[in-house]
Amino acid sequence: MRAKRLSLLLLCGWMAVAGAATAQEAAKPAEDPGLSDVLTDLLSGGKGDGSATPGPDRRVPFGREEMQLSFAPLVKDTAAAVVNVYASQQAKVRSPFEGDPFFEQFFGRAAPRQRSSLGSGVMVDASGIVVTNNHVVQDADQVKVALSDGREFTSKILLKDETLDLAVLKIDSDKPFPTVPIGDSDALQVGDLVLAIGNPFGVGQTTTSGIVSALARTHIGVADSSFFIQTDAAINPGNSGGALINMGGQLVGINTAIFSRGGGSIGIGFAIPSNMVRAFTDAAKSGAQFFERPFVGATFEPVTPQIAESLGMDHPTGALISSVDDNGPAARAGLKPGDVVLAFNGKAVEHMEALDYRMATQPIGGKATLQVLSKGEEKAVEVALERAPEGTSANEVLLRGRSPFAGAKVAELSPRLAQRLRVANGTKGVVIVDVDGGSPAAGFGFRRGDIVRELNGEEIATAQQLKQLSEEDSRWWRFTVERDGRVMRQMLRY
Repeated sequence: MRAKRLSLLLLCGWMAVAGAATAQEAAKPAEDPGLSDVLTDLLSGGKGDGSATPGPDRRVPFGREEMQLSFAPLVKDTAAAVVNVYASQQAKVRSPFEGDPFFEQFFGRAAPRQRSSLGSGVMVDASGIVVTNNHVVQDADQVKVALSDGREFTSKILLKDETLDLAVLKIDSDKPFPTVPIGDSDALQVGDLVLAIGNPFGVGQTTTSGIVSALARTHIGVADSSFFIQTDAAINPGNSGGALINMGGQLVGINTAIFSRGGGSIGIGFAIPSNMVRAFTDAAKSGAQFFERPFVGATFEPVTPQIAESLGMDHPTGALISSVDDNGPAARAGLKPGDVVLAFNGKAVEHMEALDYRMATQPIGGKATLQVLSKGEEKAVEVALERAPEGTSANEVLLRGRSPFAGAKVAELSPRLAQRLRVANGTKGVVIVDVDGGSPAAGFGFRRGDIVRELNGEEIATAQQLKQLSEEDSRWWRFTVERDGRVMRQMLRY
């Protein structure tokens, strides 16, 4: 009873104080901020005196009305443009009795099996352009796109890139499709609210919310783009290719991968930035056979702490120019080996991957302004962004004969071909550009992008030289092949 009486007294006292405060607030001049204004000012980053710190319109929610705000209108505007992507492939299973006429009579040939994968995609153009991940549709014989309203379409792959893990699909209809506008991923800040929409585990379209946990994540082992948005919005298998949406209803990323020890979301997901998605989609719309990056005629390497100290830098940052082509745009702009690129078009270049990303998102034919540290002084340098040169001998040669290389198509490396095959810029030699599926070259494991350095004791300089040597009548073959920077030497009888 005493407790109830005490509670009643405390409540009456609180109401009296609140009433007095209200009366006092009414008596104050108009310019004197009230309690609510002071709290709002503090939560907005001000000093509590009514003068909020200038900055973006971001603050902690205040009041019950704001806490009851919903993402539902945002989801309603964007979810219809997020689709399901179904990819299927016929995988032939080899029977142990295949080729034996007696056993095949009883056991028959092995029936092909259907392999399928499930992912998500985003409609970015009303004509039927869908963006998804390359690993969702890789090696697929058929790709279908299902919309949230139940409609299903067979799609055509316009462009895909394994290194970026992006693919662009095209579906057709007599009516325009719902879309999500592509936003500016460079405008994102750590802490911004985002939504992830996709089809996790095939349960159906699902929306999760979170924040941007980090920007410009590199070396996570997903794709060579090495420039990802990290978010804690729940992303699971099946979300690949789905949309990462900002609070303005714009696409700011394509959900690509998660860090997980058990296969489920633990709050560490990664998305490809929308600025890269936009550049890749534009290339697909233009009919490009592969995603071209601007060519500046220079190679770069990371700035290590030792290099930074030797150059008088406070900390390691930027991208170090290691070599410059004599006739390339970088040489014409006055750049030299040993210079460090600190910024690209006003955006800081924290590391070599950041520079690669910034360049890849720019159109070919334009110009870029680089902030460069050269001989201890910073200066701005304007560089042309050109198309990579084709080279003087870009003809592809098909190898025949009885050599292990029979069935491989080779060509001499040029800057443009090196870019198409994702070989390091400046690499010289003869490279395999294609391999016939049932050929000896495929059976021996040769791959697209392998560089043939040596054959039977002779260093390979031209495609015609390799063709002539591979057609010689020999049973013993000694060769050296470079793959992804690793040199492999092999000797065999064939």
